[in-house]
Amino acid sequence: PRQLYEVICNSAGMSWMFENRVPHILDGDYTPLSAVNIFIKDLGIVLDAARQLKFPLPLAAAAHQLYLATAAMGLGAEDDSAVVKYYAQLAGIELPAPAPAAQAPA
Repeated sequence: PRQLYEVICNSAGMSWMFENRVPHILDGDYTPLSAVNIFIKDLGIVLDAARQLKFPLPLAAAAHQLYLATAAMGLGAEDDSAVVKYYAQLAGIELPAPAPAAQAPA
């Protein structure tokens, strides 16, 4: 996975969010930088504005549903990268676990 991450970061598939969030996923660290619940709120605002303008935003609507499903799993307070946990559950795959905390010398 880390090698694939490096390949994508050095290709046309790279984005700031990918480059910023994937290392946290690979480290099993879902400490909130921006919580799932914030994405739900913000995407809701965007979709409400689009609805008033009768402007279609199918990808934003799909993303909103994804974040809602992630929050329904009890992950709303975790980092927005926790959406990967939704996909992992659907696919039956195991994600990287957090590294054990380093112990202070005695």
